[in-house]
Amino acid sequence: MKHKTFFWFFLPTALAMLLFIAFPIISVVIQSLFTPHEAVLLTVENCGPFGCTTETSIDQEATAALKLAEPLGRFAGLSIYLDRGHLAVNEVAALWSGRESIGGFFDGLKNLPFYRAMYFTLTYTFVVTPLLIVLGFAIAVGVNSLHRHLKGLVIFFSLLPMIVTPLIGSLILFWMIDSRGVLGSAIQFLADDPDLSLKANTALTWITLMVYGVWHSAPFAFVVFYAGLQTLPQDTLESAMIDGASRWQQIRYVVIPHLMPLVTFVALIQLMDNFRVFEPIVGFNAEAHATSLSWIIYNDLGGETRLLSSAAATSVLTIIGVAILLSPVLVRTWRDFNAKT
Repeated sequence: MKHKTFFWFFLPTALAMLLFIAFPIISVVIQSLFTPHEAVLLTVENCGPFGCTTETSIDQEATAALKLAEPLGRFAGLSIYLDRGHLAVNEVAALWSGRESIGGFFDGLKNLPFYRAMYFTLTYTFVVTPLLIVLGFAIAVGVNSLHRHLKGLVIFFSLLPMIVTPLIGSLILFWMIDSRGVLGSAIQFLADDPDLSLKANTALTWITLMVYGVWHSAPFAFVVFYAGLQTLPQDTLESAMIDGASRWQQIRYVVIPHLMPLVTFVALIQLMDNFRVFEPIVGFNAEAHATSLSWIIYNDLGGETRLLSSAAATSVLTIIGVAILLSPVLVRTWRDFNAKT
């Protein structure tokens, strides 16, 4: 394609990327470097027949003028990133200097809000992503082996978790695991413990959130892998069958290598999606046991005092985390592409 033709072909995409991706990221980065102005206080002394009293109030006009002059707020530099709500540099240094063991140091980090959220986010991401890939692949292989009259029905039911809105699905499961729900009552009966609650225990809450994450995202992997199985070269598969390859050997040496590019694609998408886990935490009302980086952003933006600078700093750290998380997969994809070319 000629350079001029390519320029006009790519221009709409480039403008959309600048407008909806680049500019918002730049705006968030700038906002994270500024902190809101403090209110201008006005002290007035009132004297009367019984003495003088001092009253302090907010000077609305002076505060409004200050915000109008500097709408972004006061320049704070990297101080927001280093405070206790984020990287907590001073607190981490104090924990390291007073550590008795490495385990105690990491236990202390879990008491800091950002590191507690990061711990759950990474655990959720690295547990849910491989499990949903394996489950999606298993469903795809199983459905592909069914009789053609059964495939449509099975595919429909396999896609139901992806059709349900994440928040609605998490709310449904939340009430199912309640002590009065179907799953909650069944678990109490099986454990012979009428006081057992999946909502009151941190470990059980984490397991429930991860089970929901796998259940909700596995259909996406199933659709991708099932589509890939339709492009599987039948002559290669038949040759393996003639050579006496078992079912497992066919999957291991023929099917999986053929689907590896799709595995990389699903891993990229799901790593980004799982790193931004939010809806299950809200739907399960699990803030007391599990918080994520996205939940911290939501919490900062909620309420009467909206901490825009804090939310912006957390957003930037989330973007950096996603970039670091995806870099190994992207590097491998780039190397595979160069090897083929």
